[in-house]
Amino acid sequence: MATKGIVMLFLLCFIIQCEIAQAKSYIVGGVTGWTFEVESWPKGKKFMAGDVLVFKFLPTAHNVVKVNHWGYRNCTVPKGSFITSTGNDHIKLRKGNNFFICNLPGHCLNGMRMAVYAS
Repeated sequence: MATKGIVMLFLLCFIIQCEIAQAKSYIVGGVTGWTFEVESWPKGKKFMAGDVLVFKFLPTAHNVVKVNHWGYRNCTVPKGSFITSTGNDHIKLRKGNNFFICNLPGHCLNGMRMAVYAS
């Protein structure tokens, strides 16, 4: 019985390790980071659920708000949205569409928003 439990624990750890090993990290915007006109940065990239987006920016200049599709299209922050502003923010992608904006005045409307689809 104890051997079976050890084997199950080992298999569970192996599965978790495989999932973690497959996740990738991406610096949003590349060299320029999270800034204006970043909207097209995801084009041509294939993201998976569990991948991590790293938002690098000057904390006094921007923020990152994880919003729904409506918030993305309208550059507004729906109630309960996740907002972060450390300048080195790591956000794990969930399966499906993921939407991000900067909600400082005029930033989203000037291209500081991004939609990322994760398989």
